[in-house]
Amino acid sequence: MKKFINKYIIGVVGLTLSLGAASCTDYLDKSPDSDVSPETAFKNFTNFQGFVEEIYNCIPNKESNMWCTSFNWGEDELMNTGLGDNHVTAHFDLGDYRNWYGNNQSFLHADNPTPTSTDKYAHSLEHAWYCIRKANIGLENIDNLKDATKEEKNFIKGQLLFFRAWWHHQQMEWFGGIPYIDRSLGADEVFDLPRLSFKECAEKCAADYRAAADLLPDNWDNTTIGKKTLGKNQLRITKVCALGYLGKVLLWAASPLNADGNGGAQMGALKSGKTYVYDKALAQQAADALGEAIAHLQSGETPYKLAEYNYENIYDHESAKGSTSNFSDIFRTTGQSWKMPGTVEAIMCGPVPDVNGSNWNFAKLWGPKVNNLVEHDALIHMPSANYVNYAYGMANGEPILLADGSLNPESGFDPTHPFKDRDPRFYHDIMFDGFKFLNTTPADEDKPYQYLEMFTGGNMVPTGNPERNANGSRTGYFCQKLVPHQCNKYDGMYNWGGALQCYLPYMRVADIYLLYAEAGAAVSGADYKAKCALTALDAINVLRDRVGAGHVADRFLADSKKFMDEVRRERACELAFEGFRWQDLQRWLLLSEYPYNVKTRQEFKRVGNFDFKKNDPRDAEVTGFDPTIGGQTVLVERRFGSKHYLLPFKESEVFLYSEFPQNPGW
Repeated sequence: MKKFINKYIIGVVGLTLSLGAASCTDYLDKSPDSDVSPETAFKNFTNFQGFVEEIYNCIPNKESNMWCTSFNWGEDELMNTGLGDNHVTAHFDLGDYRNWYGNNQSFLHADNPTPTSTDKYAHSLEHAWYCIRKANIGLENIDNLKDATKEEKNFIKGQLLFFRAWWHHQQMEWFGGIPYIDRSLGADEVFDLPRLSFKECAEKCAADYRAAADLLPDNWDNTTIGKKTLGKNQLRITKVCALGYLGKVLLWAASPLNADGNGGAQMGALKSGKTYVYDKALAQQAADALGEAIAHLQSGETPYKLAEYNYENIYDHESAKGSTSNFSDIFRTTGQSWKMPGTVEAIMCGPVPDVNGSNWNFAKLWGPKVNNLVEHDALIHMPSANYVNYAYGMANGEPILLADGSLNPESGFDPTHPFKDRDPRFYHDIMFDGFKFLNTTPADEDKPYQYLEMFTGGNMVPTGNPERNANGSRTGYFCQKLVPHQCNKYDGMYNWGGALQCYLPYMRVADIYLLYAEAGAAVSGADYKAKCALTALDAINVLRDRVGAGHVADRFLADSKKFMDEVRRERACELAFEGFRWQDLQRWLLLSEYPYNVKTRQEFKRVGNFDFKKNDPRDAEVTGFDPTIGGQTVLVERRFGSKHYLLPFKESEVFLYSEFPQNPGW
């Protein structure tokens, strides 16, 4: 991507640098030095595309915002004690949402955001107003693109429309309705644009996404323009991407948080049933757009499809012979010359500005720090036990826990063998008791840690030992979905020779299926079908077929609420730890509701002398394993109120003018 930006940016970079500034008024107001010459910047496709490429450059990398980043803020993740207690995740747990702009360790905020920089630390969501202004300037000058084919003009306009919507959309998911800026503003204008409701903003986003989808190609490689840049088109916005976000913004508008039209966060959602109340008309529009996207995916005309889940060794993420793609490569690549992750499944990504940038420090934030097994900063992202037990059901497709947190009597779960016969994604994503963490034979002092002891009192679980409290697992689990367990000082995958590159896509193919299933479930249930050959039920089962898990049980199909519960659980499993959980709980009105407001540690003991060196750890016998929250140690209880369903704006922004009020309660 960096090379592609450089190719097209010649001649226009000086003209666009002056657009950057720190506040939203600076971004939106027209200043004298922000004049651009249509004869230069917009005269042909090459120059105009260079102008557009700077918007791509602004997309923040969720995983690489400063040294120790954070992006999982639902009930899915917990940080360790010590440094982790003062991280963004811990502040969210406390309800201290103002920390989003008081802490530069997330993609929401950067201390010195610089849109034109190739420094990954210079980018954040705060680029939104800059990018919206650029999109508007570009759209207002589209008719100056005279030295271009119709295809070239369409692709420029389609990208600009998409990004105008997308940058509004990104803010709306965190802050609710905002002013929708659809023109460049002059410095002499009275700045009094009112905040719109989420629904009003979503309708404007939808119009731009729809127009973009009608202008953009299924596959840039198959176009006259794209053939000139083969091998560099992976990040380009396509028709499917625009359709996916069209469906997503409409589904968010239809969801319980926004279904009343004003984004009112009502309490007691689970008990009263409000969590199942959708705007069916908007949900149907969302399903139509998402069904259209699926039809394009299934046509074979796009570069996207579901990555294969076919492993020779699931614990080490080794593909089976003959595999043409790898599920793990959606999130990271190794031994491939720092190839951009995403494989065939990523639909929306931003640029990765540096080679080997993942190794310091993102790759070192997921495994145990006991005895410095994973080197450097003492922060650990770890999955909460309650989330693991809820999201990762059984291989037969049954949930272990129902939506209210109670045990599912039909699951087939065996508490004496709690890691056996689980959803196959459990073994890909989660490091559990007995997991072989160190593939390389460790030194004598570290041999006790080669196979993780995650049982109560085990050598990775906090006790009275201060080192274990800070450097082990507070929850009884570690995660290796995004970063492989070989990122440790013995296996050394985070060293230069591992060629590890990590990146989280903003949207991937599986998300399109999940959004479609939810929209269909909101309209009428499992049998709903729109614009493609799949029903809502089919869309869920496609994902389960990919990994070899059982289909949704028949008894969940007749009741639309129970089917919705399974759709949501599938989303929790498939998209686990990818940064979507807070927003899902938010829009479903579940952030403040039990069992989604607690984080726990799993308690249990081993039975007998199971030989983990010779046997699969999933077959080990334990005692005292209770998957319900009542049988675990509650580490965090999030005491949230209505105000916690939206983030607060910076005070400097809400004091700009009276029509831009702060979110309720802040």
